[in-house]
Amino acid sequence: MTKKLLLLTTGGTIASVASDDGLRPGESGAELLKTLGTLPFDVTVKDILEMDSSNIQPEEWTLIAQEIYQARNDYDGIVVSHGTDTMAYTASMLTFMLENINLPVVLTGSQVPMNIPLSDAPDNLNLAFTAALDCAPGIYLAFNRKVMRGCRSVKVRTTSFDAFESVNFPLIAQVTSDGFQILQSQPASHGECRLNTTIDTNVSLVKLFPGFDPTLLHAMADNGCHGIVIEAYGLGGMTFIRRNLVAAVGKLIRKGIPVIAASQCLYERSDLTKYEVGQQALLEGAISAHDMTSECAITKLMWGLGQGMDIAAISKFFNTDVAGEVTL
Repeated sequence: MTKKLLLLTTGGTIASVASDDGLRPGESGAELLKTLGTLPFDVTVKDILEMDSSNIQPEEWTLIAQEIYQARNDYDGIVVSHGTDTMAYTASMLTFMLENINLPVVLTGSQVPMNIPLSDAPDNLNLAFTAALDCAPGIYLAFNRKVMRGCRSVKVRTTSFDAFESVNFPLIAQVTSDGFQILQSQPASHGECRLNTTIDTNVSLVKLFPGFDPTLLHAMADNGCHGIVIEAYGLGGMTFIRRNLVAAVGKLIRKGIPVIAASQCLYERSDLTKYEVGQQALLEGAISAHDMTSECAITKLMWGLGQGMDIAAISKFFNTDVAGEVTL
C-alpha cells in the first residue's frame, strides 16, 4: 500500500524567488515538488503561508499546529517547509502545542531557493520525506543529511548548508554512504494527541553581559512582562556585586514573575549549585533551564504561562522532561 504524506508549506528561502526587494517567498508547494520528479509515495500539498520565517510569530505557530492536528490521522507523516531563521523556535513550540503527536512531523527548509542550481533544497526536502516515513512519532527538524529532535535544534550558521545542529542530544537519524540510518528513537508517547495553542507571549529573553543594568528587568516587568529567560554566564552565574542582578531576580520572583536561568554556552548544561554566583540566584528562586536550548526555554515558558502556571508550577514544569527537550 502506497504511503501518504502531507506537505504543509509556509514560505521561507526554500520557496523564495528574486524580486526588486531581495529574495521573497513565491513558489508553491506543487512547484517545489515538481523539482523532485517522480516520488515513490503520495504527497498531498497544502500551502498555508507564504512568509519569510523572520515574520513567523505565535499566530503562525497556532495555524501550523492546527493544520497538523487536523491532518494527523489521514497521513503516515507530515512535512512542514519553513524558513530557517526561526525554524528552531517553531519546532520547539510545536513540541508543546502538539502533546503526544501520533505521527512524524518533520520541519525542513534550505539555505538556497529550490529554483537555484545546486541548491540544498531538493536534498533537504527528500530527507524530510524519508524521515516522515521512517521515524517514530514526534517533532523533528531535517537538514543537511541530519535529522534531529525539533526541540533540540539550533541554527548555528547563517550561510553554510550545515546550518543546524542538535544541541545536547544525539542525532535521531542521518544519511551516510550506507543510506538513511535511524540512530535514536523517540520515547513512546502515552495518551491521545492533544492540541493546546494557548500561550503567553509577554515574555523576554535576555543575554547577560558585564555592566548589565538590573533595573532593566524591573522595567520589563512594569511594562507587562510575565516571565524572563536569562542567558547567564557559564553554568548560570549572575552578577551580585555593584549591579546586583541576583537581588533583582529575587524581587521579580516575589512578584510572581518566573526567571529561568539558561547558559550562554551553546553546549552542556546550566547548574546553579556549583558556584556562589549560581547559588545566590538559586536561593532567590531562579529556575534552571538545565541543558535546554534558549529557543526551547522561551517557548516552554510561553506555553507554561499560557496554561496559567504560577511560579511553583513553572519550576516543576522546567524540571519535567515533556518530550525529550531536557536532560535531568
